[in-house]
Amino acid sequence: MPHSSNELADYDHVRQWAMQSLFQHMDDSYQGTVIVDDQARIIWINARYAERFGFTDPASALGQPVENVIPNSQMREVLRTGVPMLLDIMPTGKDQLVVTRLPLKDGQGKIIGAVGFALFDQIQSLAPLVAKFARLGEELAATRESLAQARRAKYSFDDFVGHSSQISEVRRQAMLAAPLEGAVLLLGETGTGKEVLAHAIHAASPRAGKPLVSLNMAAIPDTLLEAELFGASPNAYTGADRKGRIGKLQLADGGTLFLDEIGDMPASLQAKLLRVLQDKEFEQLGANRVLRADIRIIAATSARLEEKVAAGSFRADLYYRLNVLTIHLPALREHLQDLPELTEALLGQLARHGHLARSQISHAALQRLAAYHWPGNVRELRNILERASMLAQGSLLDEADIQALLGPIHTPPQAGAASYQQQMAGFEAQLLRQALQQANGHVPTAARQLGMGRATLYKKLAALGINPSQF
Repeated sequence: MPHSSNELADYDHVRQWAMQSLFQHMDDSYQGTVIVDDQARIIWINARYAERFGFTDPASALGQPVENVIPNSQMREVLRTGVPMLLDIMPTGKDQLVVTRLPLKDGQGKIIGAVGFALFDQIQSLAPLVAKFARLGEELAATRESLAQARRAKYSFDDFVGHSSQISEVRRQAMLAAPLEGAVLLLGETGTGKEVLAHAIHAASPRAGKPLVSLNMAAIPDTLLEAELFGASPNAYTGADRKGRIGKLQLADGGTLFLDEIGDMPASLQAKLLRVLQDKEFEQLGANRVLRADIRIIAATSARLEEKVAAGSFRADLYYRLNVLTIHLPALREHLQDLPELTEALLGQLARHGHLARSQISHAALQRLAAYHWPGNVRELRNILERASMLAQGSLLDEADIQALLGPIHTPPQAGAASYQQQMAGFEAQLLRQALQQANGHVPTAARQLGMGRATLYKKLAALGINPSQF
């Protein structure tokens, strides 16, 4: 049955009365009340609240931006979103206030202001809530600090050890690249120190205070790589997180994104990465909105990208975008004069971070290291020294300690012997078999020991015809 105009008028009267009564009740229950207009300027504040922030005359606060009177006010956020904040804790420097903030709307639903209520005399009744809020705030701050530490550069140019002409030139080029904004491409065999150099470049750049986020293309299945790099909206794919996923591009905002083993990037993602390099824009998986990416990219690979471009497995336009400044890292066998310094530095690192006793190394052991061909480069050297330090009887590493881990001495091929490529394939096969034997044929464990991605190791094993199940 339709309502009469008198009944509707009564309803409106009751509604107006309820709103006035509610406001009066809130004003009586809370000791602080403030009202702002749609520009977040104070149009009313009660005397007690104004006095709390140093205004003996409430009228002197009128017309001022609310933050000028209440430093940590979130009233402007309520105006922006139109969403009430029914219960919040607001720090004031000397203590905390329990506050409620509500948007004010006209008859057409337009936001015309906001009202806030603050409780401070009776806050002890909410002590458990305040204590829990403070504890959660401390835990959140600690977590953020831990994440910030994890995303800072772990290495500087001091950690890129060596004074040979080859290493000095690499360091010089990297130091010149550090203050620039262009992409950097690091080329070199596995274990030559590309990650250390990437960290050092970031640490010496204007972006050093921002995150350094790393992503190894060979360590993540192709099906998950797009979500890992670009992020994903909720339920973007089967098995996706209902809350969505923040991608590495967003995590690296303002800082540096280090893309390791870029040569293993799937062709389907190369065009999307090219867009990031060209336009600083990208889209999350399953989303239609465009996000900005204020990042610098440092890429690294042990693959021969020019050959991949020629074969059509790597986009030429992406290669040219990445190839703005290319730095070639030499293999360890090409600068063996740095071996004593590298060995000393690595033994020091192991003593500091590996909980091992500080080891010394004999001249004979160094000579034995120098006679090795080092297919795994500096990473393999560190692995050998760590294992030798763990197994040695004393603090001095002698030739016998090293010999047991390196196998037979390599002698250079004579004229007419196998080609360089064949020799290197043989060295690599020997290294991989040794790692698989130590890992009892478990590929992920062997990959971790070698310091390479699992997918990369599987590819190398297939190319060399090595069956992990034989070990």
